[in-house]
Amino acid sequence: MLILARKKGEAIQIGNEIEITIISIQGDQVKIGIEAPKTVEVYRKEIYEQIQEENKQAATTTTNILGLIKKSQK
Repeated sequence: MLILARKKGEAIQIGNEIEITIISIQGDQVKIGIEAPKTVEVYRKEIYEQIQEENKQAATTTTNILGLIKKSQK
């Protein structure tokens, strides 16, 4: 993990297309702005993890349904 210190108004560049700027700092909360191409999905981590879990459950359900269909066709 890379750890950087940044002040309000300073930015971090990731590759050629992603820039993260520190917008404000209030107590233990930091607001950041993210500039990225529309093709890059940007999520809060807890939302990303929720999406991954839902995708995993959907894949399991689909696999189970397909297994039931194959059994019923025999």
